[in-house]
Amino acid sequence: MRPLEPPYTQEEIRNLHLKGAIYIRMSTEMQTESPENQEHQIRTYAEQYGIEIVKIYSDLGISGMTAEKREKFQSLIDDVEQGRNEYNVVLYLDESRWGRFVDSREAEYHRMRLERKNVICQSCEKPLAFTSNIADRIMTLLRDESASDYCRQLSQKVWVGQCNLVAKGFRQGGVAGFGLRRMLLDEAGQPKQELIMGQRKSLLAERVILVPGPEEERKIVLWMYDQFINGMNEAEIAASLNTQKLLNHFGRIWSRGTVSEVLTNEKYIGNNLFNRTSGKMKSKFKPNPESEWVRKEQAFEPVVDVKTFLTVQKIYKERSLKISNDELLHGLRNLYEQQGRLSALIIDEAEALPPSSIFRSRFGGLLKAYRMIGYTTERNYQYVIINRLLRELHAKTIIQVIDEVEKLSGRIISVDPDTDLIELNHKLYISVVISRCFTSKNGIRRWKIRFDSGLNPDVTIAVRMKACNESILDYYILPALEFSHCHLKLSEDNVGLLDSFRTDSLNYLLKLSVNIPLNKAVDSGTRKNHSYSS
Repeated sequence: MRPLEPPYTQEEIRNLHLKGAIYIRMSTEMQTESPENQEHQIRTYAEQYGIEIVKIYSDLGISGMTAEKREKFQSLIDDVEQGRNEYNVVLYLDESRWGRFVDSREAEYHRMRLERKNVICQSCEKPLAFTSNIADRIMTLLRDESASDYCRQLSQKVWVGQCNLVAKGFRQGGVAGFGLRRMLLDEAGQPKQELIMGQRKSLLAERVILVPGPEEERKIVLWMYDQFINGMNEAEIAASLNTQKLLNHFGRIWSRGTVSEVLTNEKYIGNNLFNRTSGKMKSKFKPNPESEWVRKEQAFEPVVDVKTFLTVQKIYKERSLKISNDELLHGLRNLYEQQGRLSALIIDEAEALPPSSIFRSRFGGLLKAYRMIGYTTERNYQYVIINRLLRELHAKTIIQVIDEVEKLSGRIISVDPDTDLIELNHKLYISVVISRCFTSKNGIRRWKIRFDSGLNPDVTIAVRMKACNESILDYYILPALEFSHCHLKLSEDNVGLLDSFRTDSLNYLLKLSVNIPLNKAVDSGTRKNHSYSS
């Protein structure tokens, strides 16, 4: 292909008779920008510049947060780098279709890979020009960061929504487990059908709960508990089950770890557990300390009675007390040297070590035990801890607003479980956003507020964090009439109009949100008029 050498006028671009490729990405089937809509808009854009489309790459139903699982995206990069391309322009609808990468710099990295081979990457959001000034590059970087930030915000909203559903007793993902089954509920909360392994709900309004499985499996679960109480260990129970050719819920032979899972998981007494492990934003899954678990007790019909379950947990606890902390850490260190890495499953499967739950209770979490033996994971867990605190603060702030308004008004306040929008008096919609503090190398502190413009709230409560991001500095009560743009940046001192929206507490907003009877409002207005006339 002929290298594209700027500068060109738009008319000159049309006369070049360029050949182009289209890249289409859609993460879910429910998105409005369907493949057909994307292709139509891109082809319309191409016709304006006389670009002949010679190839289409489509990644359908795939997240844009990484490039690894996007087969067609990888093919596009590979075709260009290996010189198999017959085009010198790649068109995509907007920067978010190119990718909502967790690290916004990755979007620019992949564009650079193509541009080094004289292939231009072009979003249909902006005019086609083979020159790039500093303003253009800044706008592109801002769009990349906006797409990345959208993923982070969405991840937080999904997590809060999941916690709300767990608190209501609904199951959030994961296999049911041996002796249990997943039951699909319709919009009215009535049983619809039992879900087999791999099946998922098809409607957003549907919910899933756990129910007891077949009687034969329930009898085996109770037998496992009885045998453990009577002195058999997990390995012996697994060996006995395998001798009888009884398979676990995955259709595989039993192991020490799978038996331990049945004996220690609270779902067998009807408790709904969530966030035992996490792997947000396409990161690797990690075990979470018990303090981070979300628990709803007596959410499902139990398979095992509470007394039996607690007896088993007491045996686990007493068994672990016989092992000192030094012995536990020594065994954990040896396991790390043998395996090269650690996880809850690896610990549970190790014959010479107690279950991972013992390490959690003894050391306050697996991560702390890992650090004590010098094992560090790939992730920066301080950042993870701060993120967890901010998520918890977001949920607590919503609860605080609801509680205070309900006390003042005597009315029940509703919250949309999918968007976390607070509805006041059937008229006012409030969004709560947490603004993290960023400190530059020269010590300057900044806060960025991202508005939920797609949700159209009437008021945004921006919770500004202190420098440590562990406690609240102040609040900004921002009405949509004044702040309709997507982002707002704050410094330590915001003088003028912006500072008039700052408050140290939510009391002012809460008092405004309470309905006043019409007769009181009229009386108040009359009194004011008299005072003015006097």
